[in-house]
Amino acid sequence: MSRAFTKEIDDAPPPPVPERPVSAARNLVTPNGARQIEQMVAALMQQTAATSDNEVLAALKRDLRYWEARRSTMEIVEPSAAPAAVKFGTQVSIRRGGMVRDIRIVGEDEADPAAGAIAWTSPLARALEDAAPGDTIEFEVAGREEDITVLSVTAFA
Repeated sequence: MSRAFTKEIDDAPPPPVPERPVSAARNLVTPNGARQIEQMVAALMQQTAATSDNEVLAALKRDLRYWEARRSTMEIVEPSAAPAAVKFGTQVSIRRGGMVRDIRIVGEDEADPAAGAIAWTSPLARALEDAAPGDTIEFEVAGREEDITVLSVTAFA
């Protein structure tokens, strides 16, 4: 094909990898969350040193910048040994919609709702904050009010 029929965009370099957004909220982490961040930084540094593919390297460096930023701002919160109310770093047993569920209140990077770990910045964690066992809170979800009862609050490692 003649060069006259190619578009300039065909010769353009690939667009840069977009940065990962960093939350504006305080970077509260549990001791386990701090270990996870350190492990991510170490793994990404190792992967960055081991690759020569420019596209892969760009993505790895982007992720490394994110995790280094999270490491530099992390505030490690030691859990209370005997919490009286829902706070960051607690495990909470709740009754919601007739079902009992255990959740842990953790840092944003530790959150894994499917595994029962929710970020302290999530609407549910904020609604539960300072609730004690026996308290019932009203939680708005999808435009309706839902009652959630706190059954127990414990520390987790």
